[in-house]
Amino acid sequence: MYKRHPDLWFSDGSVILKAEDGLFKVHMSILSRHSVFFRDMFSLPQPPQTSPLSLGQDEVMEGCPMVTLQDSADDVASLLIALYDGMSLGDNGREDFKVVAGILRLSSKYMVDSLRTKALAHLTDAWPPSLRGWDLREDRARQYEQDTGKGKGQLFPSPIEVINLAREINAPSLFPAAFYDLSRYHFTQIFEPLDDDPLYPRDARHGQLSSEDMQKLALGKEASARFITSLIQSMSAPSPNAHIAMAASTPHHRRTQSHNKSSGSASSVCTSISACRKDFSELVELATQHYLFDREKGCADPLYVAEELGQLKSAEFESECKACARSLEMWAARERERMWRLIPGWFRLDI
Repeated sequence: MYKRHPDLWFSDGSVILKAEDGLFKVHMSILSRHSVFFRDMFSLPQPPQTSPLSLGQDEVMEGCPMVTLQDSADDVASLLIALYDGMSLGDNGREDFKVVAGILRLSSKYMVDSLRTKALAHLTDAWPPSLRGWDLREDRARQYEQDTGKGKGQLFPSPIEVINLAREINAPSLFPAAFYDLSRYHFTQIFEPLDDDPLYPRDARHGQLSSEDMQKLALGKEASARFITSLIQSMSAPSPNAHIAMAASTPHHRRTQSHNKSSGSASSVCTSISACRKDFSELVELATQHYLFDREKGCADPLYVAEELGQLKSAEFESECKACARSLEMWAARERERMWRLIPGWFRLDI
């Protein structure tokens, strides 16, 4: 039994769209104005009855030709509402994603370029191509977690659905953030999610990864884990200890240290070599235990690990040696930038 859409059934409509069990009486002029596909279709001879898009003379309802679309009724409704009323941008949450995804699928399919551009730009806010955008996204997710008491993964849609949508609409810019987000989950959460888990498939059509993308995910998770190990090991390498090494080789170290103690100004070199070396050593031990052995929070999130390593001992460093605290923060920032550039390669993404 077909149902007329309550808001998309216009008495003066000139064409009826049929999708699943939904009927939409709309205007050819509106569809033609925004969609190259519909404009061409309405101007061409009618296709045969067996076509996926059939506009046959015997398919008439209330004096209007009927077009059968092989799309979900919800997606068609989302597209038509956006065409008639403009696209209402939400919070990029799960419910908003359902609407935006429907608009993206059909605006891509039916060549409604203006809607595709707006919808993709909106979705990019939650699945950004830049590290700065990712950090803003994570700040929002952490705030959501604090405000609601729910896991931050509940704020945004499942990255699996985002990956599948990106494949469907040819939007590779969404891949790095989506694959990286998915890689932070354990395989048990991915393959055997509980009903209330963020990755539980709400839509059977879009809730499972293809075998090809699952392989990309596995390779990316392995690369991510290796990077965390090398990141922690590099804490004892020259880069984060640059100020310590500089201080050790600077003949004016004693004078600089004395000046800083009297003036309280920040130094460009380490003012407490032995204490800072001990702090770095402790930091490596703590990070190894926390992220590699105990597998605590963030153990599958190298961007988070690098950020934490850059700040974990800052308070202690600040009281004794501002130079080493600053050196550590700068090292962590550089590593995060480098990591973001590596992510597409981790997951074998062609972008």
